[in-house]
Amino acid sequence: MSQSKHPAGPLVGIIMGSDSDLPVMREASAILDELGVAYEMTIVSAHRTPQRLYDYAQTAVERGLRVIVAGAGGAAHLPGMAAAITPLPVIGVPIKTSALSGQDSLLSIVQMPAGVPVATVAIDGAKNAGILAAQILGSADAALLERVAQYKRDLESMVMDKVALLDGGAL
Repeated sequence: MSQSKHPAGPLVGIIMGSDSDLPVMREASAILDELGVAYEMTIVSAHRTPQRLYDYAQTAVERGLRVIVAGAGGAAHLPGMAAAITPLPVIGVPIKTSALSGQDSLLSIVQMPAGVPVATVAIDGAKNAGILAAQILGSADAALLERVAQYKRDLESMVMDKVALLDGGAL
């Protein structure tokens, strides 16, 4: 299991159904690193390792996790099954597939029954999942909330710099 290099234990669990999801899911870990949020990252397949999924989700709270980010492609049952097992918030990341361009993943994740919610980001939207996890944690951590706010101010500054370049004819 990969973990971020933070003195506190991991607060976010990043799970994915296969190592083929890793290039997308690294976007979540990168933004969590940038925002200073401790996480762990591992592979948990809903279909090939159901007991591992159950054990992971069942013990998440006692291990100190506060949010789970789950990426999956195809049938994409991982986020929903994790949400069915744990009381923690789960953020689903639909992974783009070759057969249906991630539409199948998106619909599998977003169409959850009443009582088992999964927050869902865009196809391959792991960066936004990481930001959302930080925002959830920031609701109880003023320093983290300020780091998220600064990140958003930096986004605004980047856009305004481009506006100035465009208006000046440099773009």
